[in-house]
Amino acid sequence: MPGPSSESPTASPVPGRPLLGERFRGYLPVIIDVETGGFDAQRDALLEIAAVTLRFDADGLLHPEPVIAAAVLPFAGANIEAASLAFTGINLDDPARQPVAEHDILARIFHQVRVRMKEEDCKRAILVGHNAPFDMAFLRAAITRNNIKRDPFHPFSSFDTVSLAGLACGQTVLAKACEAMGIAFSNEEAHSAAYDAERTAELFCLIVNRWKSLGGWPLAASVPAPGDDAPG
Repeated sequence: MPGPSSESPTASPVPGRPLLGERFRGYLPVIIDVETGGFDAQRDALLEIAAVTLRFDADGLLHPEPVIAAAVLPFAGANIEAASLAFTGINLDDPARQPVAEHDILARIFHQVRVRMKEEDCKRAILVGHNAPFDMAFLRAAITRNNIKRDPFHPFSSFDTVSLAGLACGQTVLAKACEAMGIAFSNEEAHSAAYDAERTAELFCLIVNRWKSLGGWPLAASVPAPGDDAPG
């Protein structure tokens, strides 16, 4: 894969294609989903993680890229609640699971994020998640645990598709929001980090693209700039 990010501007890899660095205040949106051994990011295991980066097409519409995902080896002393395994359907003894160390999968994800930051002229990545504070907490805990210094993500800001979907279609549960927005959703495949990250990415892109189609970003010429309609 290509080398790490640079702060110098880069040309769009596809002539005429907008850069993400021009859309979200210089942030690269990256969908992150985790499956865990509980709700406590400090003591409960990170069991799966998935990341999806995004790209504009030549028409300025946002699309997901292929998911990066892995089963994760629980850190030493991690707590794993039986109820969490029952909910996610994760079988820790499944020989096909093939978990990798936290540090290894985070290094792989972060490298790809930095590559995309360079391509899109972004200064930092921003986490997009469905219930983003949950994913953020487990990501930050894993970063601290593994003493990772080159963390590309904003330390506390995020885009939460729960709030965005509530605004866009009146639904906050991922499955119901996808259904309302016309995105196919399988309850049998849900609660895997890869599947949920892919559906969250589709949802986020659809909301952003729908907003564009309604006259948002760039704001329609008929929308007055702040202060334009002020008296005097």
